[in-house]
Amino acid sequence: MTFRASRKIAAPPSSVFAAFEDRARLPAWWGPAGFTNTFKAYEFKPGGKWSFTMHGPDGKSYPNEIVIAEIEPPKRIVIHHVSPPRYLLTVTLEPTAEGGTLVGWSQDFESPDVGRRMEGIVVPANEELLDRLSAEVARKHGDG
Repeated sequence: MTFRASRKIAAPPSSVFAAFEDRARLPAWWGPAGFTNTFKAYEFKPGGKWSFTMHGPDGKSYPNEIVIAEIEPPKRIVIHHVSPPRYLLTVTLEPTAEGGTLVGWSQDFESPDVGRRMEGIVVPANEELLDRLSAEVARKHGDG
């Protein structure tokens, strides 16, 4: 089962890509609203490991293990979430005519049953994450 979202951000793809590339910026935007993260490892390269714990507003902690599958700067990032729930996330960054970026977000769950059970969480969480990414890029990039 695949969930898709997209967002236009008023900054070039290189500026959006930089928010993924810079480990120091990730805590400002990675995850849904109200979540924080503790990053253990972040190797932003093909085959690199990304290990972190998300801390929910409910006080629960959620360990995450990811392998960076592909990187094509500043156009595409593919990550494999190898801890449950297992999924492949493909992020595309396409330039817009206005000089911004159209962010494509495609999250493909290995198990359709797991994807269906998580839909009510995943769909709004992805939108909140994209809101936070947009705010982080605007903060670093400025209005133009």
